[in-house]
Amino acid sequence: MQDSIMYKAVGSRGSRVSRVLWMLEELGQPYEFVEVKLRSPEAFALNPSGKVPILIDGDLEITDSAAICVYLADKHAEQGMGATPGLAGRAEMDSWMHFAQSELEAPLWNKLRHRFLLPRDVRVDVGPAAAYDFASEIKALDRRLGDRPFALGDRFSAVDVLLGDMGGWARAGRFPIESERVDAYFDRVLSRPARARAQANASARKSESIFGKHDA
Repeated sequence: MQDSIMYKAVGSRGSRVSRVLWMLEELGQPYEFVEVKLRSPEAFALNPSGKVPILIDGDLEITDSAAICVYLADKHAEQGMGATPGLAGRAEMDSWMHFAQSELEAPLWNKLRHRFLLPRDVRVDVGPAAAYDFASEIKALDRRLGDRPFALGDRFSAVDVLLGDMGGWARAGRFPIESERVDAYFDRVLSRPARARAQANASARKSESIFGKHDA
């Protein structure tokens, strides 16, 4: 591994590690993407739940994509991707992050679990319910955004990384985006060059092990 690499972003293809890579590219930080499978021995060694993504920053191991993005925004505050300074600014950002994960992402995740992740004998058809819930959350996102170009106003932030990644997920899953304003917002954030770089890096040849040698 080259000395210039500061962070290790650990995850699997198609996982929420995509938003961690995007965040790192937006910040212009050197990193290495280390591919491990969900609930693999390598994942359990870093996270008691065996889930990914995980960010390794020296001796610090951080789990949960939203927490990772907030950590990176705070650590590199000079880049302006974190909360507006002050208690109110932190509350605003936290509110957006909780909305993104607990509400907007929930129907996407529910459908994915019942289509691919859960044992077959416990899967049910949640498609109609997931579509209904997602449509409701798109209306909420439309109202929350208002006329602002980004979640926190005129500047792109870690919140937009999460929301944008979820928008890309929804489009890939053919969830209708029944709001011109939200659809335009997703176009705006998903077209950022940093996201394209992150996707290209995730598609490149991966490291062999978190703990051992790494490919060049």
